[in-house]
Amino acid sequence: MRSPAPRTDAAQPRTALLTGVGRRRGLGAAIARGLAADGFDLALNFHAPDDRRVLGEEADVELLAEELRSLGCRVELLPGDLEDPAVPPALVTAAREALGPLGALVTCHCEGVDSSILDTTVESFDRHYAVNVRATWLLLKSFAEQVEPGTDTPGGAMLALTSDHTAHNLPYGATKGALDRLVLAGTHELADRGIRTNVINPGPIDTGWMDDEVRQACAAQTPGGELGGPDTVADLVRFLLSAQGAWIRGQLLLSNGGFATPAG
Repeated sequence: MRSPAPRTDAAQPRTALLTGVGRRRGLGAAIARGLAADGFDLALNFHAPDDRRVLGEEADVELLAEELRSLGCRVELLPGDLEDPAVPPALVTAAREALGPLGALVTCHCEGVDSSILDTTVESFDRHYAVNVRATWLLLKSFAEQVEPGTDTPGGAMLALTSDHTAHNLPYGATKGALDRLVLAGTHELADRGIRTNVINPGPIDTGWMDDEVRQACAAQTPGGELGGPDTVADLVRFLLSAQGAWIRGQLLLSNGGFATPAG
């Protein structure tokens, strides 16, 4: 049986749902700014209690929304705890009702609490799995279901942020590995719906969680001795969502400046 002909990206809606966009200095915020500059209308998911619990910071997404609207785009704020399995499909529905059909889904959310093999609790592991893996699957599923296979309805692009840090960060790293597999499968399973998927590993990016010691250690492991910033992640996302980047599909992309890559 012949594979279906790939659909073009020209007609894909310039609307995007982004998850994990609670702080103006986070990766999600940088990506939102880049997509707003490219003419996307945006639905932004956040969960303020997680910003306080995990990062010790308050969500300031309302200020981000004002900033983005000043660029001329529509912005819909969608609070919700992704541990609840009812939330991911509800977010896709709410985003579509506010903005119309979605052309892009970018998952920036994560549960990330340091612990190791011997001291990780079942409760913590289960929350990591629910947020990092199950919610990502349900978001991608709902995103794909808006497109009927075998029709001329435009498809879309889904991108997920990942990490390869696992030692002493067990539930985070283990669930990020699972996330990689399920997202990359989407390029093959959802091709008849015109959906393409990729995963981005940006390496260590300081969004407020690094102290001077961590910052210096990470920079020392990067050729050139400097770290990337949130904009380096946003630039790649913008390219992958563009017509020029549409042929990159089903890839786990290292965009980390060569971090911890041995010479030779």
